[in-house]
Amino acid sequence: MADDRLPRDPLLREAAVKAAAPEAPARPFVHLRVHSAYSLLEGALQLGKIIGHAVKDECPAIAVTDTNNLFGALEFAQKAVKDGIQPIIGCQIALAFSGENVDGQRDRRRQGPEMRSVVLIAATEAGYSNLVRLVSRVYLETPPGEAVHLTSEMLEGQADGLICLSGGPRGPIGAALKEDRRDLAETRLSTLKALFGDRLYVELERVSGYDRLIEHSTIDLAYAHELPLVATNEAFFSSRDDYDAHDALIAIAEGSVVAVDNRRRLSPDNFLRSQAEMAALFADLPEAIDNTVEIALRCSYYPKTRSPILPRFTGGDASDKDAAEKAEAAELARQAREGLEARLAAHGPTPGYTVEQYRERLEFELGIIEKMKFPGYFLIVADFIKWAKSQGIPVGPGRGSGAGSLVAYSTTITDIDPLRFSLLFERFLNPDRVSMPDFDIDFCQDRREEVIRYVQQKYGRDQVGQIITFGTLQARAVLRDVGRVLQMPYGQVDKLSKMVPQNPANPVKLADAIANEPRFAEEAEKEPIVQTLLDMAQKLEGLYRHASTHAAGIVIGDRPLSELVPMYRDPRSDMPVTQFNMKYVEQAGLVKFDFLGLKTLTVLETAVKLIRRRGIDIDLATIPLDDPETYAMLSRGEVVGVFQVESAGMRKALIGMRPDCIEDIIALVALYRPGPMENIPTYNARKHGEEEMASIHPKIDHLVKETQGVIVYQEQVMQIAQELSGYSLGEADLCAAPWARRSAPRWTSSVSASSRARSSAAWPSRRPTSSSTC
Repeated sequence: MADDRLPRDPLLREAAVKAAAPEAPARPFVHLRVHSAYSLLEGALQLGKIIGHAVKDECPAIAVTDTNNLFGALEFAQKAVKDGIQPIIGCQIALAFSGENVDGQRDRRRQGPEMRSVVLIAATEAGYSNLVRLVSRVYLETPPGEAVHLTSEMLEGQADGLICLSGGPRGPIGAALKEDRRDLAETRLSTLKALFGDRLYVELERVSGYDRLIEHSTIDLAYAHELPLVATNEAFFSSRDDYDAHDALIAIAEGSVVAVDNRRRLSPDNFLRSQAEMAALFADLPEAIDNTVEIALRCSYYPKTRSPILPRFTGGDASDKDAAEKAEAAELARQAREGLEARLAAHGPTPGYTVEQYRERLEFELGIIEKMKFPGYFLIVADFIKWAKSQGIPVGPGRGSGAGSLVAYSTTITDIDPLRFSLLFERFLNPDRVSMPDFDIDFCQDRREEVIRYVQQKYGRDQVGQIITFGTLQARAVLRDVGRVLQMPYGQVDKLSKMVPQNPANPVKLADAIANEPRFAEEAEKEPIVQTLLDMAQKLEGLYRHASTHAAGIVIGDRPLSELVPMYRDPRSDMPVTQFNMKYVEQAGLVKFDFLGLKTLTVLETAVKLIRRRGIDIDLATIPLDDPETYAMLSRGEVVGVFQVESAGMRKALIGMRPDCIEDIIALVALYRPGPMENIPTYNARKHGEEEMASIHPKIDHLVKETQGVIVYQEQVMQIAQELSGYSLGEADLCAAPWARRSAPRWTSSVSASSRARSSAAWPSRRPTSSSTC
């Protein structure tokens, strides 16, 4: 109501405002059966929409109960709490009753045990732990080819802290009543009651066309067994208007088409109803509404983030945590010091450095690693890399910021001398910004699995797992999928999908493509079915299509992983997979190790073996970096098959640069990316004396001299911040990353150590921490 229409009298004004305000629901209601997009190709609700509904409807709590998984449990909990909503964590899971006598034994042998879904909700921390273990077991223990499901036997001893909803009309009780088998329904209900006690609720659902006789029989059973009723509305989509798009999603999931009648269909009522709608729908059974709130009040736990958890590499038997950490620190120091002496004996110090400077830097790094409590991480990585090398498995020399660690070089995690290339340890581990170290380890693609098997044997198969990833319905794919289920001509759908720009690095949203491409409107005007396709596709875009595994990520726990996170099994592999993706598995306390399979290492190993047949032995680790013939070949652009520099653009850049030292190759690889590549002509002109090197500032010219006065590497940005502002390198790292990201195209935010980034400055001395801030 506009202010100018309100009465001037304060009492009348207050009354008018109250009258105009929307009425609060007669009875509060909490949704307990909501399917997010993690119910793959079934739920059409992103977690943000679910939480947004609860906020808008002023509901203090809401549950996500995805089908047979807890993929989104931690993500949902974090996002809900952030918006002031109580997250209720649950799972709709198929259940088979052990030892059940079923008519039609022939059908049962063909189809397996009868499975009907119930809902399990974590009420307490013990309940969440049990739910995680149970959901993990259905994937890890269900025989191949059989649908994942629980058995009532598996629930015995694992039901503490769990609330069970009986499944409604499609659950085991409702299904038995529908078959007019009250005795079976009663037996099943008694089994559930014995397992869950007063944590069992008999579920009622009223979508269009529900069977009132079955509902009456269900209520009678509940009262006869003195069990509470609870009202639910299984929600798969946001509003009634989304039904058609969701129906197309179901058709996509089943490989069918929308027009087929004999397939799974839901009701337009399977949306997120408001509290008021649910209170009105169950006005004759207010207790069923009230019990949704009771269940929410009984739920006192949701998953939270944990500090990093690692198995003890050494000192594992020490009951004292501090003693175990000290044992690991001592072991790492021993290995690093011995390793450094071996490296120096084999290669000597880099010109311009003394042995004492190497030892000083090593002790500095060891001090930071011990202070940040990461010795165990270094020991674990060093162990499986040493094993791989001992087995003749090619391992990459190191890349990423981890190559800036002298400890890593000394323990053979990397083979790059960070002082030789002026790499900074603070880029890898910054005591001013505590975060887990992350080594990217390349292994021969053909033998990567051997290293993973070694890790499984060392720490236990149940303590090692891969990380899940989710494929999404992106703009082009969703147009093709929806077009197929709408039975549109393939050529027409193909034409429409190709109107969406292809940019894998930064996928274009369908709405943006439609707004920027007039031909979409033209096609929609010609045929109304095109507009239907576009509307449906936009509603389904971004939903998860399938689950797979991360290409490189492996997690190692200090206990069975199913005690920390829910587990999954990829049908194409026998290795357990975490149900949380990379972002949330780390927040759950697991530490990721990257086991990357690199084809180039396989090619190099094959080449060495073929050359050995001619009686020539080549050690790739000792190949000189100053061979003139090699640089002449690179300058001619003869680089087909050479890793990182074989593209047409790179060949052209090499010819223009005419590299004559490894630093030129390093700079080119760093510069050859969008934005910084504009500086390649400048670099070349200055290198060949065609352009004079401009001074940026007398204090920092020595830092960029090697790169022809062009700021290329993040190390340079850090050193510039240190030189001009008096920052420590830790403070400079905090400043350098955002500064580099915001800078103009002639700057690059970072360069991986695979390109051996370096500056001409010696490793800077550790200055007192400045009181200034970024």
